[in-house]
Amino acid sequence: MKHRSIILSIFSVFICLNVFSQANHTFEIKDGNFVYDGKPIQIHSGEMHFARVPRPYWRQRLKMIKAMGLNTVATYVFWNYQETAPGVWDFKSDSRDIAAFVKIAQEEGLMVILRPGPYACAEWEFGGYPWWLQKNKDLVIRNNNKPFLDSCRVYINKLADQVKSLQITHGGPIIMVQVENEFGSYVEQRKDIPLAQHKAYSMAIKQELLDAGFDVPLFTSDGSWLLEGGSITGALPTVNGEDDTVKVKETINAYHDHKGPYMVAEFYPGWLDHWGEDFVTVTASDVVKQTNKYLKSGISFNYYMIHGGTNFGFTAGANYDEKHAIQPDITSYDYDAPISEAGWSTAKYDSLRKCIQAFTAEKLTPAPSPIKVIDLPAVKFNGSVNLLSMLKDMTPVKADTPMTFEDLNQGFGYVLYRRKFNQPISGKLMVNGLRDYALIYLNGKLIGELNRNTNTYTLDVNIPFNSTLDIFVENMGRINYGSQITQNLKGIISPVVIGGHEITGNWQMFKFPIAQSPAIASGSFEAVAENPALYHANFMLKETGDTFLDMSKWGKGIVFVNGHNLGRYWKTGPQQTLYLPGCWLKKGENEIVVFEQINKTTHLDINGIKTPQLNRLNVKK
Repeated sequence: MKHRSIILSIFSVFICLNVFSQANHTFEIKDGNFVYDGKPIQIHSGEMHFARVPRPYWRQRLKMIKAMGLNTVATYVFWNYQETAPGVWDFKSDSRDIAAFVKIAQEEGLMVILRPGPYACAEWEFGGYPWWLQKNKDLVIRNNNKPFLDSCRVYINKLADQVKSLQITHGGPIIMVQVENEFGSYVEQRKDIPLAQHKAYSMAIKQELLDAGFDVPLFTSDGSWLLEGGSITGALPTVNGEDDTVKVKETINAYHDHKGPYMVAEFYPGWLDHWGEDFVTVTASDVVKQTNKYLKSGISFNYYMIHGGTNFGFTAGANYDEKHAIQPDITSYDYDAPISEAGWSTAKYDSLRKCIQAFTAEKLTPAPSPIKVIDLPAVKFNGSVNLLSMLKDMTPVKADTPMTFEDLNQGFGYVLYRRKFNQPISGKLMVNGLRDYALIYLNGKLIGELNRNTNTYTLDVNIPFNSTLDIFVENMGRINYGSQITQNLKGIISPVVIGGHEITGNWQMFKFPIAQSPAIASGSFEAVAENPALYHANFMLKETGDTFLDMSKWGKGIVFVNGHNLGRYWKTGPQQTLYLPGCWLKKGENEIVVFEQINKTTHLDINGIKTPQLNRLNVKK
């Protein structure tokens, strides 16, 4: 017992000394510099979102960031990932423990830049906003609106409870906190709102952060031409995506007392990807060249992304442009980043590591070993269920007109809209309010597809006596950027018309959120034809490791492995595989459930391969 007391005493002294040494670190913005422990520093940061990486892999990814020569990691916090249902907060399960992530970053010798929003963008569902905010008709998103600001205040205070003690002012590694995000672009898009009202909103968010206990330097992040709307008094302005180092300095000087420090808060070594479009790449030589320009000009930077990770489940967001009403983001958030989706070093990583090491003259730690990768032999399915056959055991919601997902109190997944016709009707079926993708069935037979991404909202139909029309609608992710972020209802949001006649009365809505892996009995195979269907299989493993499920022969759907939703696959590409982290597998028996929507081929097996497939489609621009 005496030896144990001595050991405990020594351990206590070590902990006290460690906390004391951490508390001694300081960070401030002073005399045009970022100043750490009294000395000017240049921030070399990389963005990684803890929500997009399985928690068991956080440390390996952070070690990779440190080994590349970076001194900081930046991360968004997604409000809708932490508040999982109205008033239900989760900061502990799965990859939601932000405090643990920040502590691991500190243990790996990294400073942390926190980007709490409340708006994040980030190609994330609804830009991080909870979907149910739209149910409050008095609430105006991203506006100087009391119900919205009250909701933001609750979120900010809940987050502060987790991380305010981890600021550098309290012994932690958090050196800066962002106020809102890219608000200047929203101001530019919403000129119908007076600038004074925009400014009142952004200042209100800043005050909520201060009131919650955030006491490290605050900053904003905008395109270099958008600081008039995005900058905030008392917060350091930074710029995004600006290659011209002179312009970086001139722009920040104009909004920060004619002095630095200077930072590009989003420096893009890759880019985002949409379904049905080419996988975007950026050359390593271009990124190294730009990095050298920043290093030599004394400009701090944050690679967005250094490691992208994955949009697991229904977390992927969407964009839009003049040709597409919606551009859903793919499941992979690889981003052509220096650290790949699976945490591998790339040629870009190696080139940047050499570049940074040459500039800093620091001896860098070696990169950690990559996670083991395995093949997954073909898995034979042992059960299937026709989704339409499940309707007989379900109680639908009934209404005179189709209801939105939000009115049905459903955030994600799918809804089947059913209408029975006692009289024949024919003509053009028009679902202009489709949000976002639909398969159309007549008496259980697939007759067509509607797709908001391709602006396909019409289909010729001929409905005979006593027939049933089913419209199976998928939410492909709420828009995360631009003025349309305030128009994010899902499902069918306007009248259904056939032959010029609005179809009202006797609509039935069957809800399929598929929030958890569905239970499917083994040994029972239902005829699925071209109906949506669930497939079940068990498979045995002698060893675990990362793998990539080959979905190239499938149509469209989602995959669960041991209860984890790996995200969407879609034959339209460019993504052909789904990343399956080895930490979600186990030695012995494993379970896989596939929800396949289109079902135009026979699916008898599925296998895992060692290499991801993100194919260029040669899409005509």
